[in-house]
Amino acid sequence: MKNIIRIATRKSPLALWQTEHIKNLLLKINPELEIHFVGLSTQGDREQKKALTNIGGKSLFVKELQKALLENDADIAVHSIKDMSVNDSPGLTLAAICEREDPRDAFVSNDYKTIEALPNNAIVGTASPRRSALLKALRPDINIKLLRGNVGTRLEKCACGEYDGTILAAAGLKRLALEKHITQFLSIDTFIPAIGQGAIGIECREGDNTLKALLQNINHITTAQSVTAERAVNRILGGDCYTPIAAHATVNDKTLTLNAMVGSLDGTTIITSKTSGAASDATLLGEQVGKELLKKGAAALLNQKD
Repeated sequence: MKNIIRIATRKSPLALWQTEHIKNLLLKINPELEIHFVGLSTQGDREQKKALTNIGGKSLFVKELQKALLENDADIAVHSIKDMSVNDSPGLTLAAICEREDPRDAFVSNDYKTIEALPNNAIVGTASPRRSALLKALRPDINIKLLRGNVGTRLEKCACGEYDGTILAAAGLKRLALEKHITQFLSIDTFIPAIGQGAIGIECREGDNTLKALLQNINHITTAQSVTAERAVNRILGGDCYTPIAAHATVNDKTLTLNAMVGSLDGTTIITSKTSGAASDATLLGEQVGKELLKKGAAALLNQKD
């Protein structure tokens, strides 16, 4: 077994937390491993003033890490699943999906405890088309203002009073011990999370069978089944970063329940589909939900632009 593992990671506090978490999981499997971090700055990290939809989407957070793998500058890469394409990159494979943290979105505000308590025409910061659409569906009067940056940056900008509130992933706040800032956890039933939200994925080269075998030891089966179903939804839809798309699955007693939605950017149209079945059929269930969304009219909402 390879004793030295180089992990490609972004340099943000959350990315480094996630990479340290993976390092610790691997060392529990094999304490003899020598693990090094390869810190990389991605285009998504560097360009903070533009919406991701205007500069290439969430893939900008993973491309440099994938390049490091392909050029043998790293052995594995640690990603937030929600930043990844639903299709494997040539030469690479998603070798493990670790146990998911809290998948919910969280409302953060200095002055208001809930989204419902926001005043008319309040300003909420987000860069996510999904969060924008779901917010507008709940509160059509809300004004959405671009807010990007790492978790700490967004909390600071919100605290300065430029925004009445913001929406962040609960998982990131919890991992960084910033849960105290959460004023409201948003219900998964009405505020469906992003595909893979709260889950960490580990990517490696397709032909590295030794590493793939090692990584299977930290693959969390029910999380992997859930994420597989969620990703299969968008593989059918073919939606891009402009489209409000959400999917969330859970597994209980080997039964997988999947809920997904496609929305209009202004939140006036929200199309949903839900199914359940054997968790071993995760891909099939995701594909079924994707096709059902298309039958209900989701095609007209795909690839929207302002």
